[in-house]
Amino acid sequence: MAEDAGAGRKAGPSDNLAVANREVDTIKPLYASDDPIRIGVSSCLLGNQVRYDGGHKRNDFVVDTLARFFEFVAICPEMEIGLGVPRETLRLVRDGEFTHLVANLSGIDHTGTMEAFAARRLEALGREEICGYILKKDSPSCGMERVRVFGPSGMPRRDGSGLFAAALMRRYPQLPVEEEGRLRDPHLRENFIERVFAYRRVRSFFRPRWTIGGLVKFHTAHKLTLMAHSTKAYRELGRLVAEAKAASRDEVSARYLCAFMDALRKPATTSSHTNVLQHMLGYLRGPLDSDSRAELASLIEDYRRGLIPLIVPMTLFQHYVRKFRIEYLQGQVYLEPHPRELMLRNHV
Repeated sequence: MAEDAGAGRKAGPSDNLAVANREVDTIKPLYASDDPIRIGVSSCLLGNQVRYDGGHKRNDFVVDTLARFFEFVAICPEMEIGLGVPRETLRLVRDGEFTHLVANLSGIDHTGTMEAFAARRLEALGREEICGYILKKDSPSCGMERVRVFGPSGMPRRDGSGLFAAALMRRYPQLPVEEEGRLRDPHLRENFIERVFAYRRVRSFFRPRWTIGGLVKFHTAHKLTLMAHSTKAYRELGRLVAEAKAASRDEVSARYLCAFMDALRKPATTSSHTNVLQHMLGYLRGPLDSDSRAELASLIEDYRRGLIPLIVPMTLFQHYVRKFRIEYLQGQVYLEPHPRELMLRNHV
């Protein structure tokens, strides 16, 4: 695949990626949808009183912030397999290579029931086309990681996953999944939400009868986003796009979606964001005067040093991109990968 135009230089007509850039003012009209974006959520996080003791674990960020942008699919596996409220607490017990879900007092083994439920419920979730999932940490059914698992000695090790959560991640390995506890970290929070919207875009792109030219446009629009996460992944995806004509459509879509989501799973760092911002600055070399370029370069350096959040240089970039109509940057999802009202880049 041809590379895009270098910094400060407009691409020639033979450059396929640059041609795609001129055809796309913004990615949103091409891949947006009026359908709601659905994400699965552990029911207790929404304030539903489904915990073993009749309580809940309402999460303010989920309920007060994310609810404005997503439609929730609430699930409590323990309630949905027929356990009431209140109920015995459950725990994970390791027996050789197998992990069981066992009632703490009675010793009743609910493993088979939970696994059968998970198979049915996850099949239904596929039809609901969820784009992400937020799990309850430490839960023997919903915990994503570091869940306590008891061994023969009776001493627990924090190396397990809840039975339903493990089945979810096996069934949908590219689905963005996080725990509510980890969402308190601003970098993990921003990464998760970015992946939810990216998952929606890539699935929406591949759903209709897509074209190779459309895939070039999609990949081009995500260049800076991918660079912020993994330049290696961007190059590998570029080779996949360049060789797409030689492979079946199903193979291309499956490989691209997997590699695309795998790349975004690695959170962008301050260093990688800085590299992308400096790359973007090159596209303003022509229209922007030297003093304004110096000011923007200074903001990038302040961000690199941790003195200001990412939103500060990004806001100025967005202003100049609109003012000077920098076609290549206008088409980059990186400038606004999720609704600005979420203010995620105010804290990274």
